[in-house]
Amino acid sequence: MTVTEGPLILPTREGYDRWAEIYDDEDNPLIALEEPEADRLLGDVRGLDVLDVGCGTGRHSVRLAVRGARVVGVDFSDGMLARAKEKEGAAQVRWVVADVTRPPLPLPERSFDRVLSALVVDHVGALPEFFAELGRLCREDGRIVVTVMHPAMMLKGTQARFIDPDTGRETRPESQPNLIADYVNAAVAADLRIVTVGEHSVDEGLAARMPRAEKYLGWPLLLWLELTP
Repeated sequence: MTVTEGPLILPTREGYDRWAEIYDDEDNPLIALEEPEADRLLGDVRGLDVLDVGCGTGRHSVRLAVRGARVVGVDFSDGMLARAKEKEGAAQVRWVVADVTRPPLPLPERSFDRVLSALVVDHVGALPEFFAELGRLCREDGRIVVTVMHPAMMLKGTQARFIDPDTGRETRPESQPNLIADYVNAAVAADLRIVTVGEHSVDEGLAARMPRAEKYLGWPLLLWLELTP
């Protein structure tokens, strides 16, 4: 009888260190939905100070810097940051090694016009403290944008995961079973003002472009929050 191995669950940092090699090369429908929404919510960033909290491979950081923002990218994964620094335009970003789940970050308060946390908070347990740190770093007239895999995906048994190219095994950086209410309540507890909350489902167009998305057709895949201090 053949025994099929279940997913390998790793500590978040180790999981993303392993994922870094292939992260930017995957046909990821969540990122396909997320990047345009993040850009829309951030708006024109030319001349602005932007913080990318949990920047990973710098997919947002580098793009925003090329558009004229002064960007700081923070992450605790050496593997992800190594990939970020290899990208064209990476020299325009200030890269900081820090664990965003353990505030405070080594940055002065009220330093940024835009604070972005992209596909990070599903790995954060202490949400009120995390949201409070985003608020500490954002200027009073600034904007905070948080994106995350929709909690409904947990109902389908889906979370951040990849196939390890060395072992062929499904590997999952440790995630937290946070709900929409957890994110909203954490923002409120941090004295942040909720401007908008949005959800984005997989439609037939995305499923046609990206076959990996077909199994999520009709399900909400992306959640975002737009906040101000």
